[in-house]
Amino acid sequence: MAIEASKTGERTPKIRLGMVGGGQGAFIGAVHRMAARLDDHYDLVAGALSSTPEKSLASGRDLGLDPERCYGSFQEMAEKEAAREDGIQAVSIVTPNHVHFAAAKAFLEKGIHVICDKPLTSNLEDAKALKAIADKAKALFILTHNYTGYPMVRHARELVASGDLGDIRLVQMEYPQDWLAEPVEQTGAKQAVWRTDPAQSGAGGSTGDIGTHAYNLGSFISGLELDELAADVHTFVEGRRLDDNAHVMLRFKGGAKGMLWCSQVATGNENGLKVRIYGTKAGIEWTQADPNYLWFTRLGEPKQLITRGGAGANAAAARVTRIPSGHPEGYLEAFATIYTEAAAAINAAKSGAAVDPAVVYPTVDDGVKGVAFVEACIASSKQNGGWVKV
Repeated sequence: MAIEASKTGERTPKIRLGMVGGGQGAFIGAVHRMAARLDDHYDLVAGALSSTPEKSLASGRDLGLDPERCYGSFQEMAEKEAAREDGIQAVSIVTPNHVHFAAAKAFLEKGIHVICDKPLTSNLEDAKALKAIADKAKALFILTHNYTGYPMVRHARELVASGDLGDIRLVQMEYPQDWLAEPVEQTGAKQAVWRTDPAQSGAGGSTGDIGTHAYNLGSFISGLELDELAADVHTFVEGRRLDDNAHVMLRFKGGAKGMLWCSQVATGNENGLKVRIYGTKAGIEWTQADPNYLWFTRLGEPKQLITRGGAGANAAAARVTRIPSGHPEGYLEAFATIYTEAAAAINAAKSGAAVDPAVVYPTVDDGVKGVAFVEACIASSKQNGGWVKV
């Protein structure tokens, strides 16, 4: 993806970026920083990187930040950065779920663009409130459902939109892992502790952490709106407070049906995200473990393998492809695509220009749908799998 240039041929200035969360020992914060750097649209200049001023300062020094811009809280960061002439223009929020609402609200109300990790918030009430704030704000809100950034996911979405699959009948999504097959949260493992804590994660465990990814990806590719669902949500590991496995049946508006399985106790699986979509004319299959390939099968014809950057890859895939076919692009590049799409939208907003219609990124609306999906799964399971409107 090319670096943007102005009409005079000069390089578009980098966006001054801050970060909330993502300090020492945090996985996703490092991923966001790498993604922001990859296409060279951002400079990380400030942060409230941890829950205490001391840890935030230590984390900021590790990243080479000015100590004066390593803040003890996101509230302090929002106030002081908004008052600076060279203050941040965008902020990445990479905290546990329960912090998303207050942090995003603080920066949106200061006119600072927000790039937030998923899920949107830890509960639906906050999600709807944040949407209302974002809709009124003079700043953009981008949600990092990073799997939507893969070139072959974009290709698949275009196939559906162009009618190549015909009328969609079936959408199948799965995301199995095994890293929580044992009660690792009881050992103090940082990533497991907050993800299995209802106060930090919200009502959903596997449903909120990875089920939302699978649901978002199926919706992104198919273009379908969920109508209702029936879920069997379960916790297999004794003593765990949130679900670690869920089977969900889906009914979409228009008549299509779906199934979603998410699990963090499926032994032998790492990050097995997969989507299969079947229509009246053709079907497609994509798996994140082999992301440069998309299987496309027309009814009555042999399966066709479409490769990223290869013959047959469409324009939607090509615009987010960086390197030639045969050189694999993966997780970090897909994440970087979201940051680059965000940069295009932020720069357009800054100049008052219309954003390129080809620019696509998950929004606050997608976030609300994700949290509504989680809460509907929990509600359905409490009703012994009864159908619940979403």
